[in-house]
Amino acid sequence: MPRPHRVLLVDDDALVRTGLRLILDSAADIEVVGEAGDGDEVVQAVQAHAPDVVLMDLRMTRMDGIAATAAARALPNPPHVIVLTTWDVDDAVLRSLAAGAAGFLLKSAPPMDIIRAVRDVMAGDAVLSPRSTRQVLDHLARDIGGAERRRATDAMSSLSERERDVAIAVGHGHSNVQIARQLYVSEATVKSHLSAAQTKLGARNRVDVAVLAERAGLLH
Repeated sequence: MPRPHRVLLVDDDALVRTGLRLILDSAADIEVVGEAGDGDEVVQAVQAHAPDVVLMDLRMTRMDGIAATAAARALPNPPHVIVLTTWDVDDAVLRSLAAGAAGFLLKSAPPMDIIRAVRDVMAGDAVLSPRSTRQVLDHLARDIGGAERRRATDAMSSLSERERDVAIAVGHGHSNVQIARQLYVSEATVKSHLSAAQTKLGARNRVDVAVLAERAGLLH
């Protein structure tokens, strides 16, 4: 039997942590291995528990989730980070994505969405709904200059046709499974094309790929 996905909960509200633990413990393939009550406890908690995924609150007292995300992602063999927020998209969410988060969840998300988010990020998918992806890209693409657009266009031109198709689908917020169905290929093939695209683009994650596709004008 495969090892369960190991999750660390980070939130300064004990009730929120308890609720998340109850939700995640109901999934046979997920194990909550630890908790942290503030951002400045994250590095030590990651080193102690070796989680695969961190569910990270954004607004905490001593160290916010953005700084804690950057610190966690700077560690050797870093965990994936999913940030938790009460707002759909704001500057803090965008900064957390820039710090290396794989995506974000609303704290009001249904229990199955939270469980699915852990599974998706372990499968290499960003945790962003199509609607949220559109909002993120609108924020990140706002007020870009012509030089940035040309750089994005040049970068996207380095991709093969299939890699470009995958990048565009990622930009529309589609998961690997959805992209595989759209392109009539296997999920493994999608992952291979996406990995190659990220390497060619110098992209850290799916969000970076989506941003470059948007800036190159491929999503309209």
